[in-house]
Amino acid sequence: MMKTVLAGLSVAGIATFALSGGAASAERAVPIPAALHDVAKTGGSQVAVLAGGCFWGMEAVFEHVKGVKSVTAGYAGGTARTATYEQVSSETTGHAEAIRIVYDPAQVSYATLLRVYFSVAHDPTTLNRQMPDSGTSYRSAIFPQTPAQRAVAAEYIAQLGQTHVFKAPIVTKIESGGFFPAEDYHQHFYDRNPSHPYIVRWDKPKVAAFKAGFPALATKAA
Repeated sequence: MMKTVLAGLSVAGIATFALSGGAASAERAVPIPAALHDVAKTGGSQVAVLAGGCFWGMEAVFEHVKGVKSVTAGYAGGTARTATYEQVSSETTGHAEAIRIVYDPAQVSYATLLRVYFSVAHDPTTLNRQMPDSGTSYRSAIFPQTPAQRAVAAEYIAQLGQTHVFKAPIVTKIESGGFFPAEDYHQHFYDRNPSHPYIVRWDKPKVAAFKAGFPALATKAA
């Protein structure tokens, strides 16, 4: 959420920056094909961990996906010792801002979550950058929780690359590493801070784009 830029700005300054600068926020879902293969359904819940820029917006999109039970904002790819906002902001810990999704596979599949992830939750073609945010903690990365997830994710990245649905190459990496929840004030930030300038400028359009692009998957009012 523009760590280096926003650190020295007042709320009014943040609003001015958000409304005037940076890359344009997502206004529509990119039409992409469904994955050719998927993770087998099992009884009970499954977990997905995805990184794609500021976790406020990523969390907000997936909290509106039907079949998602919970979403937790956090840090993935580094160690537990350095998994704090202050340390991750230094861009030296190896973490990515990420979300942990607990979902019901009877209602939504892993491949469907990946389709939302690539289509509208973030831009998979920007290296270490999402909208106004830059740094390795904003990288596009998937953290598979099972070998089946790893296989499906790798195949889907290759599939999307072959179809050339994006104007630039996909830079999303498949990584390993633990997930560590972020501080409490980061959790459900979209719902708790609907008037925050960053949420208004970048994340509300993203949630609206999801609801317009995936109406059958959308649940809960924005």
